[in-house]
Amino acid sequence: MSVACGDFILLLLSFFCIATLYSAAGFGGGSSYLAVLALIITSFMTIRSTALLCNLAVVTGSCILFFKSGHFNFKKFLPFIITSIPMAFLGATFRLEERVFFVILALALIVSALALIYQTQMLKSTDEVKKYPNFLSYVLGGAIGLLSGLVGIGGGIFLAPVLNHMKWGKPIVIAALASFFILVNSASGLGGLIWSDSFQVFWPEILGLLFAVLLGGQLGVRLTISKLSAKRIRMLTAILVLFVGVRVFLKNGLQLTLFS
Repeated sequence: MSVACGDFILLLLSFFCIATLYSAAGFGGGSSYLAVLALIITSFMTIRSTALLCNLAVVTGSCILFFKSGHFNFKKFLPFIITSIPMAFLGATFRLEERVFFVILALALIVSALALIYQTQMLKSTDEVKKYPNFLSYVLGGAIGLLSGLVGIGGGIFLAPVLNHMKWGKPIVIAALASFFILVNSASGLGGLIWSDSFQVFWPEILGLLFAVLLGGQLGVRLTISKLSAKRIRMLTAILVLFVGVRVFLKNGLQLTLFS
């Protein structure tokens, strides 16, 4: 499928900005890629596949930089990953109706955004870290992995607010985990789409989008590592996620429900 030149330029600019902002908060931007793509592309399968591929491009670079900066703790990350990978794969194999997909996505994004706004504005930033039993990490990883696979994003936007509220680790470590979580779940979700014969992308435009998000992701994660306006970045990200969630619900979820 082809995209008009003007629409493609809009996609490039939008994806670059989204990748920059989201990666600065430790996320991949999949939720906003879905919303923007829904304005231009009609193929439901293409929208999901493209968002996951762009997620991978953003967080792969982010993970490398977080690792080099010493913020990776594989021992603590592993329980989340072990259960999330198969559940994300399973979630991606479900062929949801378009209306159900957008309603689930919208509600999940709205709740995540409100949680992120609450944490940024109401909770004091401290280095306090609490300990939790390992089984909780397995449960959280599996549950969020399944949700991620269903809606076609990496899941970091769901995981990070929960862990920040729990004071599971330092914010920079949680951001590193969120990036790694998105990486493995996006790859697993793509595997599920391929397995269920639901993987579709538009060539060669996808190459330009991947390049745009790779550049934006590299810029954003460097802002995080340098600790530049971390609170402001999280707030801007939360506002964007809330806007995306409300827009998806009104335009893609509610509208499809009313006219179905």
